[in-house]
Amino acid sequence: MARAHTAVAAHAAADVSRHGLTLAEFGILEALYHRGPMLLGEVQKRILVSSGGITFLVDRLVAKELVERRSCESDRRARYAALTPKGVALVADIFPAHAAVVARAMEGISSEEQQQVADLLRDMGRHAAMMPGPHHD
Repeated sequence: MARAHTAVAAHAAADVSRHGLTLAEFGILEALYHRGPMLLGEVQKRILVSSGGITFLVDRLVAKELVERRSCESDRRARYAALTPKGVALVADIFPAHAAVVARAMEGISSEEQQQVADLLRDMGRHAAMMPGPHHD
């Protein structure tokens, strides 16, 4: 699993790096593009980074004027991340070609097999997430 992920991720990372982005930064942009403004904690869970990592990544995207932070009216401590118009335009421009790069990297198995793998990995992940943590003696 790890080797397959690394091989596919290398193609994805190379593609987004052409636009001055890391794969994690693109993951944030893609999540916001498809889901709309999200609480930073939701973005963090979606792209699997630490709370410090999400702050660092969003700071970089804010500096690039691709993302903005917004206040949450119901919880003054919470902050939303949202795409700026520049961010929307960038993702709309590069996403179709990026999706094609990832699809080409996964052509080693049929689309039906890809769906089966996705279903199996989702089930495995859910099961592992529900298990108690490892015990240290």
